[in-house]
Amino acid sequence: RNLSIAIISGVFLQLIEAPLITWLCQRVQNGKMGLLNIVRMPKWLKALASILVLDYTLYLWHVLNHKVLLLWRFHLVHHIDLDLDQSTALRFHFGEMLISILWRVMQIRVFGVDRFSLACWQVYLMICVLFHHANVRLPLAFESALNRYIVTPRMHGLHHSVVQSETDSNWSSGLTIWDKIHGTFVPFEPPHQVTVGVPAYREQSETRLVRMLRLPFSKQR
Repeated sequence: RNLSIAIISGVFLQLIEAPLITWLCQRVQNGKMGLLNIVRMPKWLKALASILVLDYTLYLWHVLNHKVLLLWRFHLVHHIDLDLDQSTALRFHFGEMLISILWRVMQIRVFGVDRFSLACWQVYLMICVLFHHANVRLPLAFESALNRYIVTPRMHGLHHSVVQSETDSNWSSGLTIWDKIHGTFVPFEPPHQVTVGVPAYREQSETRLVRMLRLPFSKQR
């Protein structure tokens, strides 16, 4: 089911986002548009700066997906998964992906992200989300050390909790610094156990493929 959702979203992104973003990145690069083009810098430094600003603005987008009810209708599909694993990292409704194109356009135009830097960020992001959604049990001391800097499975597991105060935390996708800056970082504290999901959608039948596709357009609980 998760992979089916991912494939549907991927088709829409390839048909709509890919050509639009390729054109926009080229236009931004040719015209030296955006904040990152104010000062000349080596290609590797611009890629690093781009990854940082894209990582931060993705944090802001994630918060909006929880706080704006229209966006939450679509993001809900990601959160009602009752079995958190790497396939959950790919489970985003095509509607959410289409709306996110507008945010991506803003990111690229405002900061002047070129195609190379965007590609670096996309690879970085995919590695991050696959890692922190994974159902792996890392040694606690090792994960705690990692969690000082990057999002880990236990940290992101709290964000998928049925407890509202835990859901409204740990919104970062890559670096943990964004949650720490905004005061939304909540460390995991074993032996605390997390129940994954959304309280109003606790039945396996809610996660059938057709029902997930229709969910954003249905009456919300």
